[in-house]
Amino acid sequence: MFSRFSRGIRRFSTVPKVTFPNTSALINNAWISCADEMETLNPATEEVITNVVCSDSVLVDQAVDAARAAFYGGEYSKLSGYERGMLLNKLANLIEENAMELALLECIDNGKTLGEANAADLPLSIQCYRYYAGWADKIHGSLIHAGGPFAKGTFSYLDKEPVGVVGQIIPWNFPLLMQAWKLGPAIAAGCSVVLKTAPQTPLTANRVGELILEAGFPEGAINIVPGNDETGKLVSQHEGLDKIAFTGSTDVGRKIFANAAMSNNMKRVTLELGGKSPLIVCDDANIDAAIEASHMGLFLNQGQCCCASSRIFVQDSIYNEFVEKATSEAKKRVVTAGYEEGAMQGPQVSKEQHDKVLGYIKKGESEGATLMTGGSQVPKDKGYFVQPTVFADVTDDMTIAKEEIFGPVMSLMKFSDAEEVVARANNTEYGLAAGIFTKSFTTAQKYLKQIRAGTIWVNCYDVFDAALPFGGFKASGIGRELGEAGLEPYVEKKTVVMGSFD
Repeated sequence: MFSRFSRGIRRFSTVPKVTFPNTSALINNAWISCADEMETLNPATEEVITNVVCSDSVLVDQAVDAARAAFYGGEYSKLSGYERGMLLNKLANLIEENAMELALLECIDNGKTLGEANAADLPLSIQCYRYYAGWADKIHGSLIHAGGPFAKGTFSYLDKEPVGVVGQIIPWNFPLLMQAWKLGPAIAAGCSVVLKTAPQTPLTANRVGELILEAGFPEGAINIVPGNDETGKLVSQHEGLDKIAFTGSTDVGRKIFANAAMSNNMKRVTLELGGKSPLIVCDDANIDAAIEASHMGLFLNQGQCCCASSRIFVQDSIYNEFVEKATSEAKKRVVTAGYEEGAMQGPQVSKEQHDKVLGYIKKGESEGATLMTGGSQVPKDKGYFVQPTVFADVTDDMTIAKEEIFGPVMSLMKFSDAEEVVARANNTEYGLAAGIFTKSFTTAQKYLKQIRAGTIWVNCYDVFDAALPFGGFKASGIGRELGEAGLEPYVEKKTVVMGSFD
């Protein structure tokens, strides 16, 4: 299982040696520091990797000023869409040339396995930049044939312009990929950017910052400000930003939304937030394929995935078989540092996340779920490792069935019929993703029409592509990322009506 994440990957018996990037803020194509710093840790060893600048109000102001100068009259503002596309392609090429180094940095700083970083994070990031490079000179307006009584004799069209200077806040679970999801459409649309990285995982974004300089982006086009929650607040409230894009938890997303609303300029906001995604396995499904997908959907990236298949509904006639097989597969998972031989699951990103996951496991046990395997910390001297955990007999009222755990905790739930499971699948504040396993096209169509989620995978899970829009219903977010839809939040529409020039 997950063999595609482990082919041809060099493993290390100790922490691999990599050259760490500049640890300052990237502002106006220069690396700038301040007195405040924060540690970034290797979650597999709990050792400090390095200290990184924690951007204060002065640095945030400087970054916004640089981005505004770039957008309003700077060299960047004079680039054509074709030229911006060329820059994105150059960046993609440089990331590809430095893929192993970036994968190692991601593995050391985030905790994910080297196999996942190489097989998923890097290829998807590179594809995202190239996809939006192709869009950069294809964002067109349209002619409008207005024929009403007041429009006769006029010439009208709809123009599309970049929304302006945007603040982007990315999470710690997929640092490289979320940076690509944010920068790609913003640059394609012609916006300038202030990107705030997560305090737990700033290193790969700063390394990409070095590659941004190497690619030749003009001054102020992309500014990177590492920082903490206070830095995020400064960005989301800043009056000099025209839009905020955030990926992270729903609780923090609400705060970002409120912070943006407090600014006077009515900045645009897009949010890609949390989930409690259902995966429905019908009694006619290919059970082995469903097991494979459920493990991919739940255990990928140590369970730290917003669209994780964290509520697995299995039809009653095959439930016991599914529980047995799912438990057996979970027991096979090798949990160790992501760069070590055989690693299938690395540590949680931080002690805070590690303790949070263990707390949810205790709640699952205390509320009556049946612990099939796992349930505790992996017995290691150091590192934030949690055993792959499987619960059976989970009911809808249990905490582990309602709240986003963001860890390697699988909840297996029994259902009887379609009407029942659709209602239960929708009985959540979230609506990010869902999965369905069945051999019946009719059954699949029935579920597809009724389940409220932004992405629904049928007989597969966690299939991503830069062309496929991603985002959520309900408390899972506002707006979409990726695809043509991912450009829309970065574009303003301007109606032009011209009368006679006589």
